[in-house]
Amino acid sequence: MTETDRLKGLADRLLLEGTLPPEDLRSLLLHHDGQGADYLHGLARQTARKHFGNRIFIRGLVEIGNCCHNDCLYCGIRRSNRHVERYRLDRQTILECCRTGYEMGFRTFVLQGGEDPWMDDERTATLVSCLRQAFPDAAITLSLGEKTVEAYRRFFEAGANRYLLRHETHNPAHYALLHPASMSLDHRLHCLEELKRIGYQTGTGIMVGSPGQTADHLVEDIRFIHDFRPHMIGIGPFIPHHDTPFAHEPAGSVELTLRLISIFRLMHPAALIPATTALASLSPDGRERGILAGANVVMPNLSPLHSRAKYALYDNKASLGAEAAEGLALLDRRLAAIGYRIDKGRGDYDNNRRAGCHTSEDTTGIEAHDLKTDILCIK
Repeated sequence: MTETDRLKGLADRLLLEGTLPPEDLRSLLLHHDGQGADYLHGLARQTARKHFGNRIFIRGLVEIGNCCHNDCLYCGIRRSNRHVERYRLDRQTILECCRTGYEMGFRTFVLQGGEDPWMDDERTATLVSCLRQAFPDAAITLSLGEKTVEAYRRFFEAGANRYLLRHETHNPAHYALLHPASMSLDHRLHCLEELKRIGYQTGTGIMVGSPGQTADHLVEDIRFIHDFRPHMIGIGPFIPHHDTPFAHEPAGSVELTLRLISIFRLMHPAALIPATTALASLSPDGRERGILAGANVVMPNLSPLHSRAKYALYDNKASLGAEAAEGLALLDRRLAAIGYRIDKGRGDYDNNRRAGCHTSEDTTGIEAHDLKTDILCIK
């Protein structure tokens, strides 16, 4: 049996069985056989098409602030970075960003920000409640870091539907290398468990190629995500920021990131997996390559133009053109060029898809919704 045939057989087994022994996962990750990689991506793409057709869900990203009390060594908005220009969007601005997106057809909004003590539970719950009143048919996703169980429950009751909290690495020693001693991997994993228990559609994920990461770490991450069964899986390459301790570390591999997207698609056929901004930042066609490897979500930026450069988790972040909400027509053309189309629906996780049901590629277009007169909650 040739190496290519062996890798193809591993990909087939992964789709059939949902997991593989660690040594076989290592083989899929590390072997750079071109035909084997093409087969892996093709099988993942076929799997995504079976479950979602040629539809790519869009999420409107609003970066609500770059103030953070954490000091993660890889992050450009870490507490110790005295060069970043800090900002917080007020409630009215956030609502206007979402209103603009709603008029464009977005039906999911993702609020992302640093762990800012000023943005306390009361302010966050009030913001979520205002968004729920203003956009009752839209999904609200939060990505605001570690909170108490009571806070997560309060946000959920206020109207949040989803929560993104990447664990970054499941290996305790590697986690300690990337984070200050005040942060705990056990606590982060506990947060993820509580989010699922409360009822959120829950997302986690990893940085690919972060400093100190090994193939064994990645296998550990794959096995954790297999067992946790998140609804959303975010996989993006590490990109250094010039004002962090990892400024001179090399960026993660686009190719390895694509292999991981494919592995997770075969492992979790119904998962919502984005082609991340980090992929598009490292490679001009990174978004398209992510989709062709099995991703089915993109997140155009709805944030105000004046704040986008300030939310710099890493250097040279893509936030204009097809990565921006105002570039939706360009995104539509670029997706059409590879055989896909934008789906402006909420794009919720569907347990029926996990059970094997799938949608046709000939699904009808998204019906336009009339904007309702709604209450604008102003701080």
